[in-house]
Amino acid sequence: MTEELFRDDATLAACDARITARDDAGVQLDRTVFYPQGGGQAGDRGRLRLADGRTLEIADTRKGAQPGTIVHLPAPGQEALLARLTAGDPVRAEIDTVRRDRHRRLHTATHLLCALVPHPVDGCSITADYARLDFHMTDPLDKAELAAGLARLVAAAHPVRARWVDESELDANPGLVRSMSVQPPRGQGRVRLIEIDGVDLQPCGGTHVANTAEIGAVQVTKIEKKSARTRRVVLAL
Repeated sequence: MTEELFRDDATLAACDARITARDDAGVQLDRTVFYPQGGGQAGDRGRLRLADGRTLEIADTRKGAQPGTIVHLPAPGQEALLARLTAGDPVRAEIDTVRRDRHRRLHTATHLLCALVPHPVDGCSITADYARLDFHMTDPLDKAELAAGLARLVAAAHPVRARWVDESELDANPGLVRSMSVQPPRGQGRVRLIEIDGVDLQPCGGTHVANTAEIGAVQVTKIEKKSARTRRVVLAL
């Protein structure tokens, strides 16, 4: 199991850790600040600083084959350095904070969008460059109206909080799950909720800002009719 420090504090930029496993694909650690790709959000990039001063650049982060494990994928050209690493080696894990900041801001913006468009989500993608939500609906959406609504919710400076609930509580409130394509992770007896005070409440494992004001200026760059029952909204900072 990898201790997921980013779940409780998305502002952590680094941590000390030890290698628990290493193969040709990448490195697993006993604890990490790196978010693995999942729930529509891209994985973190960064570096692992070794005790001898060398640095292993991390190009992506994914969930491991075993539940609860996270694999840090090295950038190409570092095969020789990767091969020298062994279980038990200490490292300093450091994420790309600029990339993480953009993920946090755009991911939180998608929650605001969910509050403005009260329809199920059947597809999503959060990257450092844009965020996309596909809504299961037939009504048209107005670009200017959505942009104004997002600006209003950002300016209102709503607190954003994470809290955990028992899976049984989520089962008793199935309406909390907005996504049709990505279900909240289960199996540990509890589920993480993201609550934007007075605006939105839904299960989510991603990284977010602590206050909507931190999102800053956000644009609705595109609205598309992807199918008879799907409307796509794309956001950018």
